[in-house]
Amino acid sequence: MLHVEEVGTGDPAILLHSHGLSGRQWKRLSEELVARGLRAIAVDLAGQGRSQPWPEPEPFSFEIDVERVVELARAARPAHVVGHSYGGLVALHVARAAPSAVRTLSVFDPVAFGVLDPVADRDACAILADLDMSWGARPDDRERWLRTFVEFWSGAGAWGALRDDARDEFRRVAWIIREGVRTLMDDRTPGSAFAALDMPALLVTGEHSPLPARRVVDRLADAMPRARRAIVPGVGHLGPVTNARAVNAEIVAAL
Repeated sequence: MLHVEEVGTGDPAILLHSHGLSGRQWKRLSEELVARGLRAIAVDLAGQGRSQPWPEPEPFSFEIDVERVVELARAARPAHVVGHSYGGLVALHVARAAPSAVRTLSVFDPVAFGVLDPVADRDACAILADLDMSWGARPDDRERWLRTFVEFWSGAGAWGALRDDARDEFRRVAWIIREGVRTLMDDRTPGSAFAALDMPALLVTGEHSPLPARRVVDRLADAMPRARRAIVPGVGHLGPVTNARAVNAEIVAAL
């Protein structure tokens, strides 16, 4: 089961977090949405936050999160759906699986790498291919994997700069993050698969987000007929957390 925090009484907005975080990353956005008469539904995705832990070594796929959020969206329909990074990938696939349950779609740096063109985006694909995401059973192997993951998104030194409790949380959920990354990197859903999504969509990236993330937003904007692309100046991939005011302004305007 997914842990859900719900506040407000108006039209529903389902909020999906980035890997290693929880629905609490959307606290400020939830407050803004409630102030505007909406109902904020912040989800802790499978195995993360206060959701039931996912046992290692049981396999996991991002599609499990998609299925569970589809159920939530259908129960709350029609819902605004908001997602960041991994949560953005889940949001996109929820919209594909249950388009009638999604009123609007707003995503920041969704990790839908299957939309990248192997020719036009060869530079972005090469960056992803160069990542050493091999997994080992030893604690040192996992620490290296987590460091690679965090520093790809936030830059060199980002792992060491995290608070102790944040690093401990990443370690606690390392297996399910790894499994989510493994399955999303194998996902080959092309941009054309999202062309049928005709709900209003906001595709946001940061000026300093990694190149593959920015290209994903470009390709989705090319494919989705009612999508609007926005680039938040001076912001990186963790913009919804580090620069919540600027990112939330884009999302609130879209809703």
